[in-house]
Amino acid sequence: MVGATATATEMQNNFGKYLNMVINGNEVIVTKNGKEIGRFIPKDTAVSYLTDSLAGILKGNNDLEQERNRRLDEKYASAD
Repeated sequence: MVGATATATEMQNNFGKYLNMVINGNEVIVTKNGKEIGRFIPKDTAVSYLTDSLAGILKGNNDLEQERNRRLDEKYASAD
């Protein structure tokens, strides 16, 4: 759950405030010059993001080599 958005300067000047928000399970979006540059998230959420992203690859009866090649082709096809 997003708890707040803070500029990099606000985050630096009020780190304790934003740290407490994260400790309480909230996410803080950090911006610089109006653009999102990062997110300060609880550890459990970070682990969840990682496992959710892996679950998409590991579910089902996928050929991992074929999936790897497909993703590499997608990634580098625009470079040609």
